[in-house]
Amino acid sequence: MNKMIRSFITLAAFAAGTSALLAQPAVKLVVVDMAKVYDGYYKAEDGNAKLRDAEQKAQEQVEELNKQGQALVDEYKELVEQAKSTVLTPEARSKAEGAAQAKGEEIQRKQQEVQAFSGKTRDSLQKRMKNQRDLLLEEIIKVVNDLAKRKGATVALDKSGPTLFGIPGVLYADASFEITDEVLKEVNKDRPAPAAPAAGAAAAAPAAAAPAPAFTVPNVGAKPEGKK
Repeated sequence: MNKMIRSFITLAAFAAGTSALLAQPAVKLVVVDMAKVYDGYYKAEDGNAKLRDAEQKAQEQVEELNKQGQALVDEYKELVEQAKSTVLTPEARSKAEGAAQAKGEEIQRKQQEVQAFSGKTRDSLQKRMKNQRDLLLEEIIKVVNDLAKRKGATVALDKSGPTLFGIPGVLYADASFEITDEVLKEVNKDRPAPAAPAAGAAAAAPAAAAPAPAFTVPNVGAKPEGKK
């Protein structure tokens, strides 16, 4: 009798567990390529264009600073030649030597100015890129979530990037689970009428860097201590 009761309890527990499993909602997945959506989002394209414009202007400023630096280099070289000239009096050569020393220090200051401007520009562009990416991804994720809910999905997966093991985050997904194009359509539904693109314009983000100083003078050091 006890054996029959235990068997009955076991069967009842199994039935209850099976019913509970069957009562759980079925998992429905959707897959989206977040990188493709971001690259195709008109706000990202506009933002990248502005960043490229800022980078180009910064590069032009650096080139102007380099031009000023090269002019100082030319002046320095001329003073060095005067300091070596046997045509000039010792007093004139000494004067040219002092001027060359001062000019060398001016060149160093100009190099530091270019380096500081370049570093500040790079940091500023990188910060702008990060802020833009974070803001727009937040907007895209909201669209993905809303679309996934309307489709009755329980999980949304991003297939754009590799995992820590260097393999795709989604190895395979049936095309019927793909919502990338739908997300793109949704985020771009309020896109303004496109302006005429500039010749050779690219959609890629800027490198977020500025050129380094393009002028150097060998053996130009600080004025020795005690030298007036």
